[in-house]
Amino acid sequence: MGKSPSSGLLIGLVITLAAVVLYSGYVTLQLQRLRQVQSDLLDRDRKDSLQLLRIQNDLNSIGLAMRDMLDSDEPYPLTAWTSQLERIRSDLEDGLRLEDQLAVASRTPEQRQYLTSSLAQFWDAVDRMFDLARQGKENEARAQIRLSLQARQAALSTAVARLLVENSEREEAAALTTREIYDRVERQGYVFLAAILLAILLTGLYQIRSNRQLFSRLEDLSQQRSDLAQTLISMQESALLHISRELHDEFGQILTAMGVMLSRAGKHAPAGSQLRADLKEVADIAQSALDKVRSLSQALHPVMLEESGLEATLDWYIPVVERQTGIVISYRKSGTPIELDAPMAVHVYRILQEALNNVARHAEVREAWVRLSFRPEALELEVEDHGKGFGARSSRQGIGLVAMRERAELLGGGIEFLIPEQGGTLVRLRVPMAS
Repeated sequence: MGKSPSSGLLIGLVITLAAVVLYSGYVTLQLQRLRQVQSDLLDRDRKDSLQLLRIQNDLNSIGLAMRDMLDSDEPYPLTAWTSQLERIRSDLEDGLRLEDQLAVASRTPEQRQYLTSSLAQFWDAVDRMFDLARQGKENEARAQIRLSLQARQAALSTAVARLLVENSEREEAAALTTREIYDRVERQGYVFLAAILLAILLTGLYQIRSNRQLFSRLEDLSQQRSDLAQTLISMQESALLHISRELHDEFGQILTAMGVMLSRAGKHAPAGSQLRADLKEVADIAQSALDKVRSLSQALHPVMLEESGLEATLDWYIPVVERQTGIVISYRKSGTPIELDAPMAVHVYRILQEALNNVARHAEVREAWVRLSFRPEALELEVEDHGKGFGARSSRQGIGLVAMRERAELLGGGIEFLIPEQGGTLVRLRVPMAS
């Protein structure tokens, strides 16, 4: 056995993790600074800009309302706009209050005072204008709109626009700071990345070398396991064949002789006597035992595989399983039958036998499907049931599945254990045919 690669891999892992930790700490510090820039400047300025846009939109709405109030074609008196301007005033004051809270860190007291006082003076002028309108002095009220209110509204819009420009400039400065942080992190990231990649490369090369040695040993073990499995399966088939022939030839002949002798003895007994009835009953028991011995002999190693081939054996075997288990098996064949040699036919038969035994023992169903397909390039065998799947079965069933896989490998094919759409189990064997 070679030296374990664990120590070398552990050293490489420690170096890689150390580099990752150092780089992660550096990135965390930079991200904290970046988060501070974003939360203190960018996010706050964006929210402040949204409120300024809200204020500017209200001011524009006031400007449109005043233009409509000055329109000589309007049939309404000036007082008709009172409720509209009150709604705008309420929204404007709310927006100004929120904007003042957001702008504390970046706005000078003079700027905040200017907006507050200018709006207060504007609304005082609006109130005076509506007082004139209520007194019936429409012309004087309109004159005040033209001479005072429109100018005040324009000045407020200009002031808000300047604040929006200042916010935009601060956002650009914050974005520049953010880009500098990103660039610095990127440059340092390349250094750390190079170190990490170097550590990973060295560790990977060492692991590749170790894996090649391990896989070489595994390949040898796999070949030995395959040879051992083939030997065990051959010994098993040889033992089953021997037992099958012993049952058929020895016990079968003994039971046959017993049946003949009992029948002959029964003929010499008086008709209607108890002795004759007992001899007939014993002869029937001997015949039943003979039938069971022959059935067991066929189950252990069907002679039909060697005499008639796989297809005829399955035609005989599947009805036998139906009688023994009470499961209705739908058997379907397709394609032109291919003559298989005896070892291949035995393996296919054993796989089918194990699959149907699993259905009978574990699936808890009354129906199953067997499909045998002969194709020029491959033989396919499927056994399907809609009962309990492999997840509901005991782990003891693993030996049978392992044996099925080993036989499939000996055939040079593959076997799959799938779950059909209706649930249950689908065993699919595919054996390539030699060209």
